[in-house]
Amino acid sequence: MMGMLRRLGESIRASQLWRSVFRQGIPRDRRSRVLAVMGNVFLHLHPPELRRSGVRLSFTWCLGGLTFFLFLVEAVTGILLMFYYRPVAEYAYHDMVGLRGHVSFGLLREIHRWGAHLMVITCWLHLLRVFLTGSYRPPREFNWVVGVCLLVLTMLMSFTGYLLPWDQLALWAVTVGTNMAAAAPWLGSEGPGSSLLAVEGIPLVHPGSDVRFALLGGVAVGPAALMRFYVLHCVALPVLAGVLMAVHFWRIRRDGGISGPL
Repeated sequence: MMGMLRRLGESIRASQLWRSVFRQGIPRDRRSRVLAVMGNVFLHLHPPELRRSGVRLSFTWCLGGLTFFLFLVEAVTGILLMFYYRPVAEYAYHDMVGLRGHVSFGLLREIHRWGAHLMVITCWLHLLRVFLTGSYRPPREFNWVVGVCLLVLTMLMSFTGYLLPWDQLALWAVTVGTNMAAAAPWLGSEGPGSSLLAVEGIPLVHPGSDVRFALLGGVAVGPAALMRFYVLHCVALPVLAGVLMAVHFWRIRRDGGISGPL
């Protein structure tokens, strides 16, 4: 019986279908390990060899991996929440109440909410660890910039999701946040430098054309702001973050894996 199973396994591994999917056999030496890594769409993001410090928990604390894991958790739970939530002013609050009280005992929404908080925390701690260990130094300075951009996107994803419950806390928190955007230099109607941007005395940046208006779709938080924040939170920002994460991981590989201690 065992011989038949062994011959069946060998015939499957020798078939054209198997070899078209798995180009390398079981890695048994350094060359076969390198070929297996380079021929795999997921494993090729990692270098074939790692520093000892790169796999030592006390050096990295796995903060980058935890942040990526939480991003995946947010993506999966967010897609599931989209089946129940309607980004319309008349239904948004009632849908959120239903998600808390009826859908999976509120667990799905709470996993998404607490996962967002944890992702912000782990992303901040990851950048702090990179800074304290000097991992931003050449040739990794560009990847440090990519990481900072990912931190900004993480904060923006958290901010845009704050409005979606459509309650009083969300309304006034976003009102305060977008008022801060109105004070942005050059881009906000109340920020420094905006008065200098004018054509024939007509200001180019005013309450109806600044970054605050672009976020809200108006001069105050309303149904247009809810729709814009929903699209930013569910589509634009996650897609951009996913692209930058792919670049981030690829640059780590090109730079020789995770950096070592100073």
